[in-house]
Amino acid sequence: MPRRRKRYRYRLRRLTPVGIAVLVAGLAGAWAGSRQPVASLAAGARGPVVIAHVATPKKRAAPAPEVLLSERAPLHHTFTPKLAAAAAVLVDAEDGSVLWTLHAHARRDVASTTKIMTALLAMRKLGPHDVVTVSAAAPRVPLVREGLRAGERVQAWKLFYALLLYSGNDDALALAIAAGGSKTAFVQEMNDEAQRLGLRDTHFVSPSGVIDADNYSSAWDLAALARVALRNPRFARIVRTPVKHVSWSAPTYSKVYVNNNRLLRMYPGANGVKTGYTHLSGPCLVASATRRGKTMIVVVLDSGDMYGDATRLLNLGFRSLG
Repeated sequence: MPRRRKRYRYRLRRLTPVGIAVLVAGLAGAWAGSRQPVASLAAGARGPVVIAHVATPKKRAAPAPEVLLSERAPLHHTFTPKLAAAAAVLVDAEDGSVLWTLHAHARRDVASTTKIMTALLAMRKLGPHDVVTVSAAAPRVPLVREGLRAGERVQAWKLFYALLLYSGNDDALALAIAAGGSKTAFVQEMNDEAQRLGLRDTHFVSPSGVIDADNYSSAWDLAALARVALRNPRFARIVRTPVKHVSWSAPTYSKVYVNNNRLLRMYPGANGVKTGYTHLSGPCLVASATRRGKTMIVVVLDSGDMYGDATRLLNLGFRSLG
């Protein structure tokens, strides 16, 4: 027994360094494995692994808004006598060149010229023959009304003629609610569109302009807006119409809308756009005329002689063509 114990102790002394070496090697391998990327470990099983770097798609920048008006080559002209308007502008509709200005960026009450924006937005959502159910709120709108009845169903094209020729405030509200879901939502769309078009001097509080407080624009912005609106064939066709006869349901049967813009009958080539008046705004006119294939846009605000001012401005514009 003593010999066996001696031999066992001798073998144990010889195997101890080997065991320690194996243990150290195992621990070292485990530490190295923990430091190796997972992809490298997988490579040992499946062959080489290529880690692809997927490029994040770049967001497309929103297109810059169109510059609707610019003073490229203004005409240096002094009117004698002076224009009656508190603010005015003359614009070449083709390229947006501003040819003459008078306090063009002054923020002013603009009354029913507001309806240019109302018509532009509502036409984008309502086709000519879409049927509008007149809201109960429409007949209660203040001041100028054509007499819409709550709940009656009217094709949209009739309301657009009433809006832009007769300038009915009830038509404006009926179209706004039909196109926007509510007056509040539609007015928000009007202001969003004004911002998108770069109309920095403009803010709306109603689709009709019947309320002056905080409803304003400028001669510059109204000319820019008219330039956009006249690109719409439906809008351009309506605003150049002097008189429109419209059939109606019983007991009305028919209506006649006479365009409030008397320039259509006074100035050769006149073809738009919109009048406006409240006690605070004074007489306002956004007008256009075409001669020899060239269209001019004029805006006169708070003018005691708005048709005379518009005529003089248009004549200046067409004379500049040579």
